Amino acid sequence: MYPFTLERPTSTADAVKLATAGGRPLAGGQTLLASMKLRLTSADQLVDLAGIKDLTGICRDGDALVIGAMTRHADVASNAEVKALIPALADLAGNIGDRQVRAMGTLGGSVANNDPAACYPSAVLALGATIHTNTRKIAADDYFKGMFSTALQDGELITAISFPIPKRAAYMKFKQSASRFAMVGVFLAQFSNGVRVAVTGASSDGVFRHAGLEQALSANFTPQAAAGVKIDASGLNQDIHGTAAYRANLISVQTQRAVTKALG
Repeated sequence: MYPFTLERPTSTADAVKLATAGGRPLAGGQTLLASMKLRLTSADQLVDLAGIKDLTGICRDGDALVIGAMTRHADVASNAEVKALIPALADLAGNIGDRQVRAMGTLGGSVANNDPAACYPSAVLALGATIHTNTRKIAADDYFKGMFSTALQDGELITAISFPIPKRAAYMKFKQSASRFAMVGVFLAQFSNGVRVAVTGASSDGVFRHAGLEQALSANFTPQAAAGVKIDASGLNQDIHGTAAYRANLISVQTQRAVTKALG
């Protein structure tokens, strides 16, 4: 690990000043610190966000559930309001990594990092969430720009994410057994105006919506409707863990399972 200094601001405004001046924001550190230990990345200054109380917490705001950026995975998983209003989100959070990762990792850190196999981006995209930053609000459809790439600008910090409450939703993940990241994860959400389906882990470009599955499930929310959609394997990942065709099949199977799960 290369040498660095550590700053611990207690307000969002102070954190933004440090980040704008070149400091590297530190949320849960589950990706950043591991990369620094391996000298795959470096930072002259880390800005630890853990002491900013305004960035944590979960509350309902009308027809949405608002979760602070520094809320830990374990807290999302165990929160009674999340379990009652969007149980699929609690289920997703409760199956990220292992217990240690869930105790330290944060919602905002995961979404800011935008790992192409991370779980949270699929929930953000499928639920049509809004990413709140210190300067603006960004719709999920405008936020994800590709592998480890987002609409965030230099010095811009995620402060919270608001999730619209769906009629029903579910998440199914086929784990890569060593990393516990998603080889393929499918999050689907049904609203009064249709169904949104987001896929993570299957493409090196990161999370994406599947128009064919959305159209079929909006017309007929059944596993059979999902099974009738042909999944194009072109552009999907192909590596030692599975071929593109295998991942295409996983998208279909995980979507069918997610529909069954959502229907109870």
